[in-house]
Amino acid sequence: MIFSQSMRRSAFAAVAAIFLCPAAVSAQQSGEAQPATQSGEDISESHLQAARAAVAAIHATDQFDEILLNAATQIKSELIANRPDMETKISDLVDDAAVNLAPRRADLETEVARIYARLFSEDELNQIAGFYDSEAGKKLLAQGPQATRNMLQAAELWSRGIVRDLRQAAFDGFRQMNGGQPPQAPTEGAPAGQN
Repeated sequence: MIFSQSMRRSAFAAVAAIFLCPAAVSAQQSGEAQPATQSGEDISESHLQAARAAVAAIHATDQFDEILLNAATQIKSELIANRPDMETKISDLVDDAAVNLAPRRADLETEVARIYARLFSEDELNQIAGFYDSEAGKKLLAQGPQATRNMLQAAELWSRGIVRDLRQAAFDGFRQMNGGQPPQAPTEGAPAGQN
């Protein structure tokens, strides 16, 4: 079980690295040096624009699209439960407040772009955006979750087979070392090796 969880974490990390860092991987393979992390103050406008394009290309912030809508729905429910007779007014009030807050979504986009700009050079960000805007990149984004699920299933099957075969080889070797006697299960309450 621990081996399986470790495999899952490793596989997920590998997939995340593939999805988020293709330019960095290709730069390392080609021997290019990686740029130093930049502070927020020295990010040029063109660098920030490249980061915004990369963030948009990989849909990095799409997962946050529903936050305001979900919050509005929850708040409406809370308020309407207190005053069901004012349902329409409450709904309109919350909708208006949500519409007024909607432009703040751009603040998140800017902050995420700054994060990427600090981690990747302008050239790398342009490469990332270029790849993920290509047909292959779009397909990777669309099919990536399925590939990850299939990969984790394959890793699970593989790990079960490896553990089974290792166990069998170790037990067979133990029998040979132990005069043909199989290992004995420890008695309840006794430490391993004390039976």
